[in-house]
Amino acid sequence: MEKIILKAETRTATGKKIAKDLRAKGIIPANVYKSGKQATNLQVVVTDLKDVLHTRAGENVIITLKISGEGNLKDKTVVIKEIQREPIKSQILHIDFNEISLTETLKVNVPLVSRGEPVGVKVDGGILEHIMRELQVECLPTAIPEKLEVDVSNMKIGDAIYVKNVVLPEGVKVLNDAELIVMIVKPPKVEVPKEEVAAEGAVEPELIRKKKEEAVEGEAAAPKEEAKPAAGAKEEKK
Repeated sequence: MEKIILKAETRTATGKKIAKDLRAKGIIPANVYKSGKQATNLQVVVTDLKDVLHTRAGENVIITLKISGEGNLKDKTVVIKEIQREPIKSQILHIDFNEISLTETLKVNVPLVSRGEPVGVKVDGGILEHIMRELQVECLPTAIPEKLEVDVSNMKIGDAIYVKNVVLPEGVKVLNDAELIVMIVKPPKVEVPKEEVAAEGAVEPELIRKKKEEAVEGEAAAPKEEAKPAAGAKEEKK
């Protein structure tokens, strides 16, 4: 796993207005969390942060924070915990890091990608469907894979690959249910000609109308029963 250096500076002032002013200067508020300890408030330059995110490791990159400013804090080894983005333009608003130890395992999500083209797609016109796009794994920070590749070239229509079939690098343990399907080759979609759809649409109303007419004729043909006098009532003499 690639390790990247990111410059950071301590941040003493907090609050929405302070954060807004920082963003206007191209600086992003950040926090570093460690179990059982109070979060450390930092700030990073947004262009530096984007360079880190554009490495092959993506958001699973191991980062060494070179911290300057008040407090004389030591450098910290971290992974990205969460990135808050503006919903419309997807601009980074805030970032949280988790401080880690290179000798302790951690849980991360790793992208799951296919390799090759299935026989069922290339020959029979099927569709390869990705049911899962990532897997959760546990391993040492230095063993985090950039991605997990699955060879799908021999898959025929109806074939599926399960979590248990994914080959993992040494020292990596998958945490998802082993019986979950990650990829499957489905049959090609059968398109019904528009003429047939139109014909089916025309037949149904005709059948419904015919049944209604038959029901009305049946009611008209049925003899009407005379109303019987209520029990105990006297018949009127003619």
